[in-house]
Amino acid sequence: MQKGTIIGLLACASAFGLSACGESAPPAPPPPAVGVVTLKVESAPLLNELPGRISAFETAEVRPQISGIIRRRLFQEGGFVRAGQLLYEIDDAPYRAALAQAKGSLAKAQATIRSTGLQAQRYKELVTINAVSRQDYDDAAAAAQQARADVAASQGSVQAAQVNQNFTRIRAPISGRIGRSLFTPGALVQSGQPDALTTIQRTDTVYVDVTQSAAQIIDLKQAIKNGGVSDAGGVRIRLILPNGSDYPIEGRLQFSEVTVDPSSGAVTLRATFPNPDGLLLPGMYVRAKMVEGQRTQAILAPQQGISRDARGRATALVVGKDNKVESRQVEVDRAVGDKWIVTKGLKAGDRLIVEGLVNLRPGAVVRPGAPQQVTVAQGGAR
Repeated sequence: MQKGTIIGLLACASAFGLSACGESAPPAPPPPAVGVVTLKVESAPLLNELPGRISAFETAEVRPQISGIIRRRLFQEGGFVRAGQLLYEIDDAPYRAALAQAKGSLAKAQATIRSTGLQAQRYKELVTINAVSRQDYDDAAAAAQQARADVAASQGSVQAAQVNQNFTRIRAPISGRIGRSLFTPGALVQSGQPDALTTIQRTDTVYVDVTQSAAQIIDLKQAIKNGGVSDAGGVRIRLILPNGSDYPIEGRLQFSEVTVDPSSGAVTLRATFPNPDGLLLPGMYVRAKMVEGQRTQAILAPQQGISRDARGRATALVVGKDNKVESRQVEVDRAVGDKWIVTKGLKAGDRLIVEGLVNLRPGAVVRPGAPQQVTVAQGGAR
């Protein structure tokens, strides 16, 4: 090859590149495809998940009102008892004797009242003719009055003895499930003892006591007052059981405490739940999901499109002008299902990137399309 030809080829390569000399360069890679969701203004329920404990609708600790020896236990532990059902029998021999003694005293007082009454009547007639002294008449009248008082006192003693005898048969004060018996037949029990014989709990309906911070309650009231949130028309509550499953029956909020717990800064809320199957047990720990209100102008962003930077701030990537990626710092309120309520940083019409985020950087040109995995409303993707 001639020297001039070689020099010409080198000049051609350096000036025009390989393509100008008859060879083609590899094509530039296409923009990466991303899945986007076009945000819009929606109405969203304000859900709040709070810890709670279950307590019985009614609880009665059964205690003796007299002292004595338990003779019989007449219920099955763990079973259902009805109000008025006989639970224990205490030996009533001392109380039967006391009742008989009280009745005898009453009969004696009733016999005395007749004789003193007749004597007072006779002295009343004799004093008018000065057959007896005025003092004798006054003494007879006082004795008759004393006899009547003795009868009244004896009647009270009979009633008290009868009440004590009735207390030897201990009955259920309420209907419900009865627990284990802490005393057996033959045990000595006493009036006013600190330990209950057993406990009855009514659980066909139960209370759920949940705690909510005072700050959250104030925020909700202010949001409703300012018009950004509408009242839910009665707070609805659902339960998450300890195993993570949902309780199928919805409860109702009954009331809120009027004071704030100074140690925790929280307010106790009480709700009632039907418990026909006995699934909810007193003392059980649950999570309560409450619908507190309805946010009327909300931006809902799929959770896949919101991430955290190294400083823990919420960020999002959106497709901007000329399909270039833009980074936004956002603020979120709470989750609604699989979405976040965004309060700052995003607006209606933004195209939020929810798929294809790996190795994606702000300023890169992308090819937006409908997401493949994220479920969106009809017409939500572009």
